[in-house]
Amino acid sequence: MGAYEWLIGTRYLRSAHRRGFVSFVALMSVCGLTLGVATLIVVLSVMNGFERELRSRILAVTSHATIMGLSGTLTNWRELQQQVRRQSGVQAAVPYVESQAMLANGRRLAGASVRGVLPQEERAATGLAQHVTSGSLDDLRAGAYGTILGSALAHELDARVGDSVVLIAPEGTATPTGVVPRMRRFRVVGLFHSGMYEFDRGLALTHMADAARLFELGEAVTGLRLAVADPLRAPALVRRVALSLGGPGFYVSDWTQDHANFFRSIEITKSMMFVILLMIVAVAAFNIVATLVMIVKEKQTDIAILRTLGAGPPNVLLTFAVQGVLIGLAGTLIGAATGTLLADNLQSLVGALEHLLGTQFLDARVYYMSDLPAYVEGIDVLRVCGVAFVLCALATVYPAWRAARTAPAQALRHE
Repeated sequence: MGAYEWLIGTRYLRSAHRRGFVSFVALMSVCGLTLGVATLIVVLSVMNGFERELRSRILAVTSHATIMGLSGTLTNWRELQQQVRRQSGVQAAVPYVESQAMLANGRRLAGASVRGVLPQEERAATGLAQHVTSGSLDDLRAGAYGTILGSALAHELDARVGDSVVLIAPEGTATPTGVVPRMRRFRVVGLFHSGMYEFDRGLALTHMADAARLFELGEAVTGLRLAVADPLRAPALVRRVALSLGGPGFYVSDWTQDHANFFRSIEITKSMMFVILLMIVAVAAFNIVATLVMIVKEKQTDIAILRTLGAGPPNVLLTFAVQGVLIGLAGTLIGAATGTLLADNLQSLVGALEHLLGTQFLDARVYYMSDLPAYVEGIDVLRVCGVAFVLCALATVYPAWRAARTAPAQALRHE
C-alpha cells in the first residue's frame, strides 16, 4: 500500500466543509460497532462468571471423584484407601456409605440420599463442614444415630435441631407376616446450607457406622471419595488411579459427570448468545457499507481525477478499503476495551443500579447467588474481536470494488 492511498483514505474520514455528514455517519458506525463488541464481551463474561461460580460452589460441597465397586460395595476398602492416598495428585481418599431412603417426620415424607461419613476424614474430602449452620460434623457419633439435614430438606420435613426423624431403607426384612421395611429413628443434630438446592434438598448426613447398620453393609462401604490437587484433571486422574489398583474392576465417576447437565446447558447458552448478539456487530458492519457507498458517491469526481493522474483500480480500491478497515479497527478496539472495563466492574455497577432503583436483579433463592459474577477470558475477547474485524473487512469489499470501477470520462462528463 502506497503512502498516498493511506493519506487520501484517512482524509476522507475527517470532517471538513461538505464532508461533515459523511464523517458523522462514519462516527455512528464506530459507535455501533463499539456497542456490539462491548455487549458481546460483557454477556460472555457474565456466562463465564456464572460457570466459575457454579463450579466453585459444586466443588465446595461435593467430592472431586469417586471410586466404587462394580457390585456396589467395597469390602477391602482400607487397603484400597491406602493405595489411593499414595497416588500422585490425590490429596485425600475417604470412605462413605450412601443410599436412597425415605425420611419421615410425622405425616411429612421426603426422599433423599443418606450419606454415611467419618466426620474427621470428611473435612479432608469436601468443604461441606464449613456449610453446617447448626451443630457440627463432630456431633455425628457411631451408635448415636444422629443426622445432619440439608436446609431445604429440613424445611420440607418441618424438622429442627433436636427433633427426631425416621429413616426408611429401600430394602426390607422378611418376616412371617411379609416384608417389613427397615426403619430407624435418627435425631437431627445439625443443619447445613450449601447454597445448592440439589444438595440442600436431597442429602442427609450420618455417621458411616450407623448408615452401614441401616443398609446392612457390615464392614463394607459404598466407595471412596477423592479430593485431588487439580479438580479440572479429576476425570483423567481417577481413571489412572483405578487402573493402578488392579483387581476385578471399579466404577469411577467425577464431578464433571455428576453435574454434566449444568455445564452443558451453560455452554449451549453461551454459544447461542454469541450467535444472537453477533447480529449487533453485523448491523454495524452494514452501516460501514452504507458509509463507504456514500463516500464513493460523493467522491466520484475525485476518483476520476485520481484515475486521470495515473492511479489504477487497485490503488482506488485500497484507498477506500483503508477507510472501512480503520472504522472496523477503531470500533473493535474501543469495544473490546469498553467491554472488558464494564465486565471487570460489573458487580459494583449492578450494585449501584440496584441501590438507585431500590430493587434486586438476582434473587438468591432462585439463582443461588445475589451478585452478578463476570470473568473476562482472553480467548473470548480475541474471538469476538476477530469475528468483528473480519465482518468489517468484508463490508469494505463492495464499496471499494465499486469505487475502483468508476470510469473517469463518465464521472467528469457533467463537471
